[in-house]
Amino acid sequence: MVAPVRTSVTEDAIERIKAMIVGGEFAPGERLPTERELSVRLGVSRSSLREAIRALTLVGVLEARQGDGTYVTSLAPHLLLDAVSTLVELSPDATALELLAVRRVLEASAAAQAASRITAAELAELAACLEVMRHDPQAGDGDLDAAIAADLRFHEIMVRASGNAVLAAFCTALGSRTLRARVKRGRLERGAFGQSLHEHEAIYEALRDRDPSRAAAVAASHIASVEAFVRHAPTAVD
Repeated sequence: MVAPVRTSVTEDAIERIKAMIVGGEFAPGERLPTERELSVRLGVSRSSLREAIRALTLVGVLEARQGDGTYVTSLAPHLLLDAVSTLVELSPDATALELLAVRRVLEASAAAQAASRITAAELAELAACLEVMRHDPQAGDGDLDAAIAADLRFHEIMVRASGNAVLAAFCTALGSRTLRARVKRGRLERGAFGQSLHEHEAIYEALRDRDPSRAAAVAASHIASVEAFVRHAPTAVD
């Protein structure tokens, strides 16, 4: 989808709508006034208003419902951080190594927080992921897609267990971008799946033991091992 070209009038409309939401005039989940009403209220043309609404829809602030008007979204962190995911995907300066370095810091923090908050149900979900990861694709004992999916799911559960929705959304956004590095490592580095399994087991054990310091250390070490592969990979990983 091509982003709209914003004029100063459109930019002003965007800022005023955002101010109304921040000020509580439009609550999460609430429908906006009709296009005619809102354009009069803001003192802008309907075409400028449409551009403003379109821009705010693209970044997850508003949601257009066919035949039912425009609503403020739930403003949940994962919706608002979709724009960050797009930036991470498209930015030519955001190399895999730089992203992994940021992810290492954030996931270490998420793991530490999760260690004191994780539930028995979430630990069981992590254990189920580990069970899938024990089938090594390199040894012909498992499916690559299933192993990667279990890896992703493990991290999603862990960061969600931190209890910090914003932190979890950032970690997930970065994790999706560094997936290609992990897939390439699994294909090129002998023993990569076995090593990854041991690292995930160490994270699981630290979380199970409710040990925040150890959880942070092993989570950081796990991401660092992927960084080491990327740094010394025979061809660029991006």
